[in-house]
Amino acid sequence: MRRIAVRARGGAAPGLFWLGGFKSDMQGTKAVALDAWAAGNGRSCIRFDYSGHGESGGDFAEGTIGRWLEDSAAVFEAFAEGPQVLIGSSMGSWLALLLARELKGRKARGWVAGLVLIAPAVDFTEELMWKKFSPQVKRQIETEGSWQRPSQYSEGAYPITRGLIEGGRRHLLLGGLIETGCPVRILQGVQDTDVPWQHAVELSSRLARDDVVLTLVKDGDHRLSRPEDIERLIAAVAEF
Repeated sequence: MRRIAVRARGGAAPGLFWLGGFKSDMQGTKAVALDAWAAGNGRSCIRFDYSGHGESGGDFAEGTIGRWLEDSAAVFEAFAEGPQVLIGSSMGSWLALLLARELKGRKARGWVAGLVLIAPAVDFTEELMWKKFSPQVKRQIETEGSWQRPSQYSEGAYPITRGLIEGGRRHLLLGGLIETGCPVRILQGVQDTDVPWQHAVELSSRLARDDVVLTLVKDGDHRLSRPEDIERLIAAVAEF
């Protein structure tokens, strides 16, 4: 049993379903701005924290992509009704794509009408972490079970566990075509040092549908949370 914190705003469809990033939470700038836009436009909006994040229970160090996907699917099935726009930030983009695939075989009250992906860190545990780690870091993760990675976004380091890396390998998407079944909008900063813009281009090439729009923000960083970035995000969401 996992205790997941959820904020669900009632309103019209299509609803907004927010999936946050790695070590992020539903009180971030983009999530709060989307909720405020939903409130002002009479749209439903669902935000939540993965286990080990924000207001939810659990230990972050026990988290894996599979575990956070389970959290996402449970919240979607419990709260989402009718068409939903999945909005994923960084790791949340990977989870949004996985969730869209997961929901295809389920009979839920809600369904995915569109995807908006911000700095999509798809397959990040392998492509943006493991493949870039030094031999010493890899050895520590394999032998000791974790490595403390310094963070530029908060004080102190956070653990990268063997479970996170190995679990991520069971959910990799970039090895073939990705069938979303819906339109996709991608926002990516060219100055992003965490998720290179080339990674978003690679993802775009893997999306099977024609209705995919990739917007590169020349001076944008990873967070894309400046006022002008929020405007772009809301414009993308408002398309649906």
